[in-house]
Amino acid sequence: MLSKFVPTKEFYAMEELDKTDLLLLKILGNDSNHTIKELAKQVNLSPTPVLQRVRRLENEGYIKKYIALLNPEKFSQGFIVFCNIKLKQHDRKIGHRFVADIMKIDEVVECYNISGDYDFILKVFAKDMKHYQEFVFNKLGTVESIGSTHSTFVMAEIKNSHNISF
Repeated sequence: MLSKFVPTKEFYAMEELDKTDLLLLKILGNDSNHTIKELAKQVNLSPTPVLQRVRRLENEGYIKKYIALLNPEKFSQGFIVFCNIKLKQHDRKIGHRFVADIMKIDEVVECYNISGDYDFILKVFAKDMKHYQEFVFNKLGTVESIGSTHSTFVMAEIKNSHNISF
């Protein structure tokens, strides 16, 4: 039996966005370093309503935060590794402890809880293979809840977009 579609609050919120809101989000998603005046010119409105729209988009959670994307190569951290993690066992205490431990490790820039053969995937920035080896032994090796790891080394970055398609 097919289930009926029941619209959620988030569904209706997306319906409230008009073309100008979506254009503002697209512009800011590509480069948030625009003044309100520049944004107003790009969406053909005066600055005051653009500021009001941007504030509303922030308050409603469409815009989480503004950040500067740093170039890891400029900091000798251009060696990118995706590290799959399998926990020794699954329970709430071990899972929370793993997350707390990972949050303290600077080399880990992203961490996702995933399905499949592994429990987590980490995106790690390192200086080189030797630095990554030291990271595995001296940092990941101290996380007691890890049962096994599998590392994949990035040879070339093909696409790295933080914008959402809508």
